[in-house]
Amino acid sequence: MLATAVVIGLVAASLAGCSGPAAGTPAHTTADRSASPAPGPRYYLSLGDSLARGVQPDSSGVSRATAGRYPDRLYAVLRRGDPGLRLVKLGCSGETSYTMIRGGICHYAAGSQLAAARSFLRAHRRAVSLVTIDIGANDPNSCFLGGALRKVARCMSSRVRLTVDDLRTILSGLRAAGGRHVKIIGMNYYVPELAGWLHGRNGQEIAVLTERLVDGYNGLLTRMYQRYGARVANVFAAFHSADFTDRVRLPRFGAVPRNVATICQLTWSCTRPLHRANEHANDTGYAIIALAFLLAG
Repeated sequence: MLATAVVIGLVAASLAGCSGPAAGTPAHTTADRSASPAPGPRYYLSLGDSLARGVQPDSSGVSRATAGRYPDRLYAVLRRGDPGLRLVKLGCSGETSYTMIRGGICHYAAGSQLAAARSFLRAHRRAVSLVTIDIGANDPNSCFLGGALRKVARCMSSRVRLTVDDLRTILSGLRAAGGRHVKIIGMNYYVPELAGWLHGRNGQEIAVLTERLVDGYNGLLTRMYQRYGARVANVFAAFHSADFTDRVRLPRFGAVPRNVATICQLTWSCTRPLHRANEHANDTGYAIIALAFLLAG
């Protein structure tokens, strides 16, 4: 793996591709009176869950926010081309699509993360150059808690419909508040459950099934983002999530599929002892996520 600083440095030249208006915005969204930027500071608004907060486990395995979060890494690169850019972070650990709309986990004066985001976008109309969002990863988590394989797909199918409806509400709200020209980049997801491959046949069956489910889930999220003129950071591909074919030698485990090795190298999912395993990205993983957002721009 490339070191974090190298990963970010290699893509700094891509900044020129991060300034164009989003294409494909539906006609029913609110239009800006002018596409020209407002005078004064420019803003990058970061929305999402624990990934936007940069959560990693501490020495006792407890998840805590760190400085390694992807919005800060992305901001550091973007600011090279726009020194006046300011980062506003509204992410909330544990946030689901439901609580982003209705609140209940983190405190916001406006009542919810979505309400706070809409308020900020309205107050800084034409001054927001970028909105990034990751939401939906926590929604299906309950489907994997001790359930038999035959129940996982059924649970996911039910949960996904609700998430897609919520995402429609979130994106339509952001578009109405920010206008058709504000750039929005959402992300799809890597597959922490691939770490189960290391723990026997049952874990390998779960890893294969989950990769298929997450791939389908990401497809639905992508279509909803595109419907509202948002681009998509392809984190699923950046983590080689579908690659069961290539083999990579992983310390302590020998030769494993590339997607399994990558999830171990970029997250805490394979940490020993098992009670300290954590699905969040490590520093290099967050750098790769930031790179995926940068390339999507």
